[in-house]
Amino acid sequence: MNAWDERAEAYRTSVTHATGEDLDAVVELCNPHQGVKVLDVATGGGHVARRLREHGAQVVTADASPGMQPDVVTRAEHLPFADGSIDVVVTRIAPHHFENVGAAVGEMARVSNRVVVIEDMLYRSEEEQEAEKLRDPTHVRSLSAEEWRELLVDAGLEVEQELYFSKVHDFDDWLARVGCEGEAAKRVRELLAQYTSEDGRSWSNDYIVVKARKSQK
Repeated sequence: MNAWDERAEAYRTSVTHATGEDLDAVVELCNPHQGVKVLDVATGGGHVARRLREHGAQVVTADASPGMQPDVVTRAEHLPFADGSIDVVVTRIAPHHFENVGAAVGEMARVSNRVVVIEDMLYRSEEEQEAEKLRDPTHVRSLSAEEWRELLVDAGLEVEQELYFSKVHDFDDWLARVGCEGEAAKRVRELLAQYTSEDGRSWSNDYIVVKARKSQK
């Protein structure tokens, strides 16, 4: 069992992942309805997929972790789908875990015939990145808004819309979700001091939601 299989239930019940205006925005940008085929990449707890299905969309879930119970077990960098076989490809709060985010975006653009919708944490500082990696070694890197634009354009997509959100995290819950404790947890709190509430109980970070359309050129 890998780290993600062990965390599956924690992500299924995570308030950060299961709710929020950002989730509402991601669902809306996917424009789910009867007849639309959606691929949810790195589905995790399945929160996006559930909401899209409620609107009648046909959703296929993909994740590298069997424990997340996806329809297809696969890494984002190697999607086993034909070119242009999916209407909408979406991934939410996952790309910072991708080993090669450029390759993953390229794959999402390749299999989409219409739209790609991405949400992820925004890069703000090296201290924040160090804290994220210390808390969770599967964290690779967050990107800036400019880096996201460049990746999407390089993949043959045209950015149509960008939205920004902030999320507040209960420190104890956030650390416990991945089993970060002791000296490591203490150091994480120190590194995130500039983003922490006055009482020290929570911290906040920023997210970008991007909708990009398959270029018709």
